[in-house]
Amino acid sequence: MDSKLALLMHTKFGVLSSAAQKEIYQEFYRTFYRTVVYMVNDHAAAEDVLQDAFLKVVEHIPGVEDEGRLWAWTRVVVKNMTYNYLRKVKKRRNEVDPESVYMSDSEAYATERQSTERQIEIKAMAETLEHCLSQLKPEYQALIELRWKKELSYKEMAAELDTTEETVKYKLYRAREAVKKRFKSEWEDSDERRSI
Repeated sequence: MDSKLALLMHTKFGVLSSAAQKEIYQEFYRTFYRTVVYMVNDHAAAEDVLQDAFLKVVEHIPGVEDEGRLWAWTRVVVKNMTYNYLRKVKKRRNEVDPESVYMSDSEAYATERQSTERQIEIKAMAETLEHCLSQLKPEYQALIELRWKKELSYKEMAAELDTTEETVKYKLYRAREAVKKRFKSEWEDSDERRSI
C-alpha cells in the first residue's frame, strides 16, 4: 500500500515533522471526507467529525504490524465517530433554532439551492459508483452484493460460497480496492468535465 498513515505504526505522531504530520492528515482527510460528508450532509460537520476521528486515531493507534489492519481499524473509528455525531444531531432535530425563524428569503433560497446541488452531487456519485460496480469481475460483484446488500457476515459468506473466511476477506478487500480505484478515476474525470 505505501500510505502515510502507516508511519504511525512505528512512530508517534508528535515526534514527526510538521510536513509529515500534514501529509498524514491530508491522506486521512482525502480518504474519508466524501464518505463522511455524504453521511452527515454538511461540510462543516464532516470536517469536525474528521478532526475528532483523526485525533482519536493518533491518540489510540493500536499496536499492529499490518497496514491493512490499521486502515480497517481507522475506518471503524471514523464510522463510529460519524454515527455518534448523527445520534447527537437526531436528538436535537426537533429543537427550533431561533436564528432560522428570522431567515431572510435570499438566505432560504441560498440554503435550498445548496441542498439541491448536494442532492445532484450525491445522485451523480451514486451513478458513478453503480457504474464502477458493474465493471467489476462477476466474482467481486457477488461478494459486494452478499456483504453490503444482503448484509451477510464473513462466516455466512464463506458458507454460501463454500470457501474460507480468510479467502472471503482477501477477495472482498481486493473488490473494495478495485471499486475505490475505479471510482476515484471516474469521479476525478467527471469533476474535470463538470468544471470545463
